[in-house]
Amino acid sequence: MKSTAAIIFILCLIGLPSYAAHIKGGEVFYEYLGPGTGNNDRFRVTVRLFIDCSSTGAQIDAVANLSIYKNVDNTPVSGSPFTLPNTRDEFLRLSTPSPCILNPSPICYRVRLYSLIIELPKEPGGYTAIYQRCCRINGIQNLSPNNSVGASYTCEIHGTGNLSATEVNSNPQFLVKDTVLICQKRRFTLNFGALDADGDSLSYTFCGAYSGGSTGTPVVTNPPPPSQLNVLNYAAGFAGTRPLGPEVSINPSTGIISGIAPAGGDYVVCVCLTEWRNGKVLSTHRKDFILRVDARCDFAAAELKPAYVTCDGFDFSFQNEAPFSTLIHSYLWDFGVAGRTNDTSTQAKPNFIFPDTGLYKVKLIINPGEECSDSAFTTVGVYPGFFPGFTVNGSCRFNPFLFTDVTNTRYGNVSKWTWNFGDETSTADTSINRNTSWKYNSLGYKQVKLIVESSKGCIDTVIRDSVEVRDKPIVDIAFRDTLICSIDTLQLLARGGGTFSWLPNSSILGANTANPLVFPKATTTYTVTVSDNGCVSSENVLVRVVDFVTLNAGNDTTICLTDAVQFNPDGNGLRYSWAPASSLNNRSVKRPIATPTTNTTYQVTATIGKCNATDDLIIYTVPYPVANAGQDVVICYEDTVQLNGTMMGASFNWSPTNTLTNANSLSPLAFPLLTTPYILSVRDDRGCPKPKLDTILVNVRPKIVADAGSDTSIVSGQPLQLFARGAEFFQWTPPTGLTRTDIQSPVALLNNDVTYFVKVFNQEGCFNYDTMQVKVFKTKPDIFVPNAFTPAKGVNNRFRPIPVGISSIDLFRVYNRWGQLLFSSNDAGKGWDGTFTGKQQDAGAYVWMVGGTDYTGKKVFKKGTIVLIR
Repeated sequence: MKSTAAIIFILCLIGLPSYAAHIKGGEVFYEYLGPGTGNNDRFRVTVRLFIDCSSTGAQIDAVANLSIYKNVDNTPVSGSPFTLPNTRDEFLRLSTPSPCILNPSPICYRVRLYSLIIELPKEPGGYTAIYQRCCRINGIQNLSPNNSVGASYTCEIHGTGNLSATEVNSNPQFLVKDTVLICQKRRFTLNFGALDADGDSLSYTFCGAYSGGSTGTPVVTNPPPPSQLNVLNYAAGFAGTRPLGPEVSINPSTGIISGIAPAGGDYVVCVCLTEWRNGKVLSTHRKDFILRVDARCDFAAAELKPAYVTCDGFDFSFQNEAPFSTLIHSYLWDFGVAGRTNDTSTQAKPNFIFPDTGLYKVKLIINPGEECSDSAFTTVGVYPGFFPGFTVNGSCRFNPFLFTDVTNTRYGNVSKWTWNFGDETSTADTSINRNTSWKYNSLGYKQVKLIVESSKGCIDTVIRDSVEVRDKPIVDIAFRDTLICSIDTLQLLARGGGTFSWLPNSSILGANTANPLVFPKATTTYTVTVSDNGCVSSENVLVRVVDFVTLNAGNDTTICLTDAVQFNPDGNGLRYSWAPASSLNNRSVKRPIATPTTNTTYQVTATIGKCNATDDLIIYTVPYPVANAGQDVVICYEDTVQLNGTMMGASFNWSPTNTLTNANSLSPLAFPLLTTPYILSVRDDRGCPKPKLDTILVNVRPKIVADAGSDTSIVSGQPLQLFARGAEFFQWTPPTGLTRTDIQSPVALLNNDVTYFVKVFNQEGCFNYDTMQVKVFKTKPDIFVPNAFTPAKGVNNRFRPIPVGISSIDLFRVYNRWGQLLFSSNDAGKGWDGTFTGKQQDAGAYVWMVGGTDYTGKKVFKKGTIVLIR
């Protein structure tokens, strides 16, 4: 059901207020009616306008003004401009879109025709008829600017110079007669062909649409000659010959417009229809229309590329190439393997393994058996064994680099090559030859790309980013400075592309090779020269010659037992060998690391070729002294602890010493305020050059801050919940009235004033004390409030409530006489200082209110006035 791919195209064309932007397309065409009076011919000339259906505004033009000019000299014919009356006005709508299209937009355009019979003298060069009007609809996607753009519609009336005396001609008529819908980013086909009653040959092209008219003069009463017409300014990515972008084209023989639609919106499209007779052009007829691409619609479609090929295996992954649609419910794939019935899949994106090489015909059906079904066919070539590649030979600028294709294919032949040599100084750095060359004009690394294709359709790309263009060849030598003994022979090592030559040409074998043998008797500098296609580069190698090996193993050394020591011999040897090897990390290096367990004599042999020398040294080992700082301890904040160190050695010291008393003793007193490690360092006089260290950590517990709670007032017999803070354990005294004395929050029942002490301590025994005074009133729970206060006087300078038997103050507020809130708090002890926003308030009366909760949960609320005295 390929037709549901929705060829529903909006020419949507309507209403034309004299000032508004409503034109959606138009054309001018003629019909030959026969001879006229005298030497004239009679024609019916028609202007067809397509207008936006939703337009409102001024009255639609009653007439159309048409100018006709001679093609030979652009002069107007007698009677031009002509006034064409309206002859037809109709609406076209798509009332029942396909059920296989999701979210179709409403489609409507209005067609208005203006016609007039005109007599024109016979003219060999023919005529051009022109109609102009502003404005096209706004927001056209492929124009810039895209608002308030006018339009010119033209047609050529044939001349008698291309016709015999008995021949006549009329314009062909385009086939587009109905509404169609095109969905964005979907493939579409639109038949924009024409019929010609005279049987002439027809050809089609996209061409640039014309502008015309303006917002200031929307109705053009006398359109100008063809020489003054201007093509519209198209937006980036579009042109008159590419009005819908690069993925849409028109068939020049059939007029079929096809491809993948651009993004949703309105697009100006102009088609030039040329009619031919006996190999000569009779006339060109232009139709200019605005194509609406729907951004909302969707439809179910099956779409595959014309052909696929797999060149690296027998498996291939398939998918529907049409955009995803919610209208697709099921898939049925047939992979075209002859003699098999299980070569099918119902997956949306199946992967199929073909049994052999060859060409297979694959079919996809979406929604099989449903109303909105569709199918597509393709071929898949299976030709594994395609291995693209190339080599490069060259190194220098201005010299040719040779590029050689080394592609292998198991099936078919390598048939096509496309090279890009990555030369940023040229646009001609390409080739389609199999093997080719290129001379670079600049230095640096170039990216060379080869796209290679086989006769079976295999195609792949090889990219090399490391093709270096240099000003001279690279010569890579293994060493630049070396040492040999006078009785030895040495092989020099060089790498590079090109031919090699070494100088001086004495005491050398293979002077024209990359790796010659040399045997000088005195120090000599050898120079290697590499020539690569005319590029030359040189490097030097210094060969120092000695008659014997020098060696000094180093001085005898004493170390502490279990320590390591690194040897540092002096001499010109190239290779070294140490013994014994058991206590060495590497016996074959010049400077090994030794970890002897007793006094040891080490011997070293240094070699240069066939020459060698031997020397030795002794490493003496002495045990470390003994140091024991003692076990780690824990102390309370501001406490003191005695350290008890022991040692076996000649001397000792502690560090740090700033929190120690008598640091010169093994048993000093330590009084750190923070956790501190103390290090005992012991030295001896037996030869061990390093001290022995041991550490004791004195952990200082944080300072305990005891808090018994704020002093309070209660009513006699009222329970009071005490609550202390500061550590894990608690002890209250005296026990008067307390439910318990060894918990954090006992309850007190009192008839008289009491001052409680609480000891707060941790599991290490660190402690601190705090007190809490409880005043007992012989009254009910209440909040007492003074009636006056004197801020800034030193005495009675804050206004605060006095709670008795109240566990918490819920609110305390002060207002001025105008009801403005001056102070608010739920802290009874804070009080008001007689200011507001930092400014002292005037003497006088102020309103207060206070609320609280007693220890039984009962609410207390009071209000009144206070006098501020200054």
